Amino acid sequence: MVFGWRAADPKFTIGKRRGGKQKRTLKMARTHAGVAELLREAGLRPTRQRMALGYLLFGQHDRHVTAEILHAEAVAAGERVSLATVYNTLHQFKHAGLLRELAIEGAKAYFDTNTSNHNHFYLEREGQLMDIPGDSIRVDGLPEPPLGTKISHIDVVVRLTKG
Repeated sequence: MVFGWRAADPKFTIGKRRGGKQKRTLKMARTHAGVAELLREAGLRPTRQRMALGYLLFGQHDRHVTAEILHAEAVAAGERVSLATVYNTLHQFKHAGLLRELAIEGAKAYFDTNTSNHNHFYLEREGQLMDIPGDSIRVDGLPEPPLGTKISHIDVVVRLTKG
């Protein structure tokens, strides 16, 4: 394999979301075994391409990526994967609760490996997202959601320019 996988014990924190659902928070998946376990826990089969993309996403630290960025990293690492497969895999990871998707400027989608409740700074010229700690922004005066629905998350993006 391209990434030189090493088997070791992965470390994960399993917490509870509101409503009693389990939430998987990645502490460390720096190894082949760690990424495979993360995918299995999320209900995904650890295929070769999911493993390679999962290692790029979860192998070091929390990150914000576009499909194009992840595709370029995979190709540079010697992984044969199409851009369509990268998009499909990112959406599978999102639906499994491993990623959050953030739409910036309408059509540009960023995927965040930090699924906790937090907000973002967006450097407009660089197209770069940075985390804002979860308790740094308060939103007051929210309307009541329609009957039978509840607010799952509020995304705040603070746009920045240099200068």
